[in-house]
Amino acid sequence: DEINIALYYKLFPLDRVLSMLDGRHEKTEVVLTGRYAPQELIDKADLVTEMREIKHYYNKGVPAREGIEK
Repeated sequence: DEINIALYYKLFPLDRVLSMLDGRHEKTEVVLTGRYAPQELIDKADLVTEMREIKHYYNKGVPAREGIEK
């Protein structure tokens, strides 16, 4: 979860992720999440989804919840 953020902050090397993807079994599906996906992952992906906020309860003062937003 949130591997793209880890890659963005250079907490994990992109080449290791790409290598893992290249070495996976052909029937294995992998879901990578997070903002700032590197173009190399987007290019390799079969499906890319971009989500955007329409409405969020945080804007009404509800704090981030353990296990959901933090």
